[in-house]
Amino acid sequence: MTPEEIKIKDKDIHAFLEVFDDAKSEGDGPLSGKTIAIKDNIMFAEHKVSAGSKILENFIAPYDATVIRKLKEAGALIVGRTNCDEFAMGSSTENSAYGVTRNPYDLERIAGGSSGGSAAVVAAGMVDMALGSDTGGSIRQPAALCGVVGLKPTYGRVSRSGLIAMSSSFDQIGPFAKTVSLVETLYNVIKGQDPMDSTTISDGTYPTIKKFSKTIGIPKNFVESEGVSVEVRKNFAEAVERFRLLGYEIKEIDLPNLKYSLPVYYIIMPAEVSSNLARFDGVKYGMHKDGENGIDDYFQTRGAGFGQEVRRRIILGTYVLSTGYYDEYYGKAVEARHLITKELRELFEKVDIMLTPTTPSPAWKVGEKSNDPLGMYLEDIFTVHANISGCPAISLPSGFVGDSSGNTTSLPLGIELTADLGREDNLFVAGKDFLNETH
Repeated sequence: MTPEEIKIKDKDIHAFLEVFDDAKSEGDGPLSGKTIAIKDNIMFAEHKVSAGSKILENFIAPYDATVIRKLKEAGALIVGRTNCDEFAMGSSTENSAYGVTRNPYDLERIAGGSSGGSAAVVAAGMVDMALGSDTGGSIRQPAALCGVVGLKPTYGRVSRSGLIAMSSSFDQIGPFAKTVSLVETLYNVIKGQDPMDSTTISDGTYPTIKKFSKTIGIPKNFVESEGVSVEVRKNFAEAVERFRLLGYEIKEIDLPNLKYSLPVYYIIMPAEVSSNLARFDGVKYGMHKDGENGIDDYFQTRGAGFGQEVRRRIILGTYVLSTGYYDEYYGKAVEARHLITKELRELFEKVDIMLTPTTPSPAWKVGEKSNDPLGMYLEDIFTVHANISGCPAISLPSGFVGDSSGNTTSLPLGIELTADLGREDNLFVAGKDFLNETH
């Protein structure tokens, strides 16, 4: 599509914040001729990057993120930046300061979040692929709700240099596309160690000793927990049967600590948010508001620049780190994080993959959960474990359901595969099998 054609198609969806009229391919490589969109929290030199926030409304990226440099070297055509929840905080792309991104399958519904814009542009066929960031499910959840493939790589496999930080021990850049093969190609381009990010790892950090044996573990009690819709349960059962017919061995598993993933995430993540967002003070860069003195400048700037959800998480994070509450909340959450990680690592000695739904429900209507932050947080129930443990996980399109009001609109659903650290290869094999792609 030309930039003008993209703008016309995107008029009602509002997935792009900016389409680059001067986009050009600078290299010749595995992505030559492929169009790609980037989430609005990834720096692209001499282009705006706002993280969906008023506080960075006209900020120009001073350098390329490492993933951008790799895209250029691979010959990709970067066509625009996509809408996202402010500072990647949200599950619906309703928290963007620049408006809501709508689901291409039903414009009355959300596209998911926080990388909703990236999922929507792929689903709508405006680009071949896109990059998002995943802190607690922000690639996989919108991928499921928009009917595309989305991957959260192993923590450290993709450099975070040039990614505007939300929660540094959870954040990971990853790809969207319509096929597992394209996701794998894009992942292979952007992965690798980077001297600009000391948390990056090499191919040999987690050696692939265990051979792929086509075994899948299902935490049945967790999948059938309260709040999971009937449609999702039915779709999941059909997905399990499809894997069984493909020759996979299905094992029921019990992970007693998995249920604590969500509360652990919503303690550690806001704590890191409160620290990372302290840098936005109106002095060094971004919005500045004049107050009565220097301290008041700070309060006025942050009050005007940050949206409601960002302020909520900063306050919550400051609270769990405060004197008298640090040990009671943050300290215990870190201990629980280690237990969940240990439990998953032990699981992957017995099975290749864990299978769950990606989301507990199909896409909901715009505004339906805006006044229910807890209900919104519960949408991450099946995704946060991968960020807590660092494990790679992929969402695959698994079918469609009609909406609850009886309309004929078909809403996409997804299933999620999680593998051991460094075992993206297992996800790609199983994903291609499930979607009937050639290896």
